[in-house]
Amino acid sequence: MLSGKTAVVTGASRGIGRAIAVKLASMGAFVVINYNGSEERAMEVKREIEAGGGAAAVCQCDVSDYGKCESFIQNVIREYGRIDILVNNAGVTRDGLLMKMSEEAFDQVIATNLKGAFNTIRFVSRQMLKQKSGRIINLSSVVGVTGNAGQANYAASKAGIIGLTKAAARELASRGITVNAIAPGFIETDMTSVLPEKAREASVAQIPLGSFGKPEQVAAAAAFLASEDAGYITGQVLHVDGGMVM
Repeated sequence: MLSGKTAVVTGASRGIGRAIAVKLASMGAFVVINYNGSEERAMEVKREIEAGGGAAAVCQCDVSDYGKCESFIQNVIREYGRIDILVNNAGVTRDGLLMKMSEEAFDQVIATNLKGAFNTIRFVSRQMLKQKSGRIINLSSVVGVTGNAGQANYAASKAGIIGLTKAAARELASRGITVNAIAPGFIETDMTSVLPEKAREASVAQIPLGSFGKPEQVAAAAAFLASEDAGYITGQVLHVDGGMVM
């Protein structure tokens, strides 16, 4: 269980982030629900957590902004005293073929998905080093391992997450801080709900288990990596993808 722990989950107002926030709270953690766009959705997550007997707070921050990220993390530490678990889930897509992709589309995805994770780790790590404990969990993607046509920016950002995870794991291990990544495959979220039926069928055909996953299945993996049971696991990439990468 995670009672007495404080967790920060970025991009927690929907999809996988929402499921992770709810799961960690159900295990006793106090969860800081970070969002960038929709306060209404973030408040829905807070109400869901509280309805289940958990405790949570809502904090707006664009994690791609270095200065705002510093203030966000400092405010959480000032308010709640510590950060035990950081889940870097915030992410965006701006899909398009390489030859037509704008510089803005590339930069925006890298800034949120990869630099955003660097920003939060940068400011959380000092507190975790003081505590001599901590769990950092970064959301990568199957696409960061295999690549995907039309997603050069997204694949690069998610591959970068794997490198960042391993480098941070090596730097922080001596103080009892673990850093791991989860690489989801096709999960039932807003991001995949817009897939045309033919694309969806083609995607399912690539999955040995024959279906899209659920956000709660990714959340279960995050909960394990956040737990004491995972204390001897660091620098790893856990694939939650129905067997797509094996």
